[in-house]
Amino acid sequence: MSEPASSSVSLACPIPWGAPTEIQLAHGGGGRLTQDLIDHVFGPAFANPALDARHDGAVLVPPAGQRLAFTTDSHVVSPRFFPGGDIGRLAVFGTANDLAMCGARPRWLSVGFILEEGLAIAELERIVASMRAAAREADVAIVAGDTKVVERGKGDGVYLTTAGIGWVESACAIGPAAVRPGDVVLLSGDIGRHGMAILAQRDGLAFESPIVSDCAPLWPAVEALFAAGIEVHCLRDLTRGGLATAVIEIAEHAGVGVLLEESAVPVTEPVRGACEILGLDPCFVANEGRLIAWVPAAQADAALAALAAAAPGGPPACIGRVRDRPAGQVVLRGALGAERLLSRLSGEQLPRIC
Repeated sequence: MSEPASSSVSLACPIPWGAPTEIQLAHGGGGRLTQDLIDHVFGPAFANPALDARHDGAVLVPPAGQRLAFTTDSHVVSPRFFPGGDIGRLAVFGTANDLAMCGARPRWLSVGFILEEGLAIAELERIVASMRAAAREADVAIVAGDTKVVERGKGDGVYLTTAGIGWVESACAIGPAAVRPGDVVLLSGDIGRHGMAILAQRDGLAFESPIVSDCAPLWPAVEALFAAGIEVHCLRDLTRGGLATAVIEIAEHAGVGVLLEESAVPVTEPVRGACEILGLDPCFVANEGRLIAWVPAAQADAALAALAAAAPGGPPACIGRVRDRPAGQVVLRGALGAERLLSRLSGEQLPRIC
């Protein structure tokens, strides 16, 4: 983490490390107590040579001639703990997945902790332990970070800001500009679980079947596509705004039309039932472990097989096809053949889900 003198984290009193930690963060100061937090919470959890150097930044050495991808994200999910994950797990996978969508193997992360005065150290340790486990699962190293404390009532407990670097393993540029008419749209698994899990936990809703977040790393699925020799034109993880928003964004940027088949989109019965009760469209509900891949139609079967072997939440499905017009328009065809134009929501359907 950053140098103690440049941080503003302090604790209410020295921590008897190894004892039950119900001690809370206090605002102000730095120095020795900040060093205790680095030594006993962050350091042991994220230990690696770059972090152990205790310098103002990490010195990274990618393979010679390797192209790099870089991304950043912030995480304000409420509640901080939910079925299937928590803010720490979400922060690691969310940033690693953004790199994967660039065709890059996630390698290094940094994390900034914005902590509210009064936060129990035990809760911070729980989040940090979750981040450590998620980093191991995603095969990334947390190599730099920072901590700040804000006054009580101004931070909602914990906010996390992460940045990530990965090395690009795709020989071709992956992005909306590569999408072309005739491509198919492949979905890696069922949709809507993360947003509905957050909503249920936040509002104390009890559904007949519990809904668990789909929070998961996506690089293994992308790597499987590359290993199968698939010509991947575009990738996108389905976070805020869900499936529909992701497809609309890509169609607009690529200047193509897209026809989606509603009957082909996998939605579990618990999620579908919950959405019907609450008047929500599962196509706009956030996910944290699902992606769409845009590939040539001739490679659809091979790509589906690769995703089936590696993607979480399968089986994957072919849910649509790219058309040359009308440019930027996404049409959803229902089971009975009726078509409707999908449009961006004017606001967030479910705020603070990541």
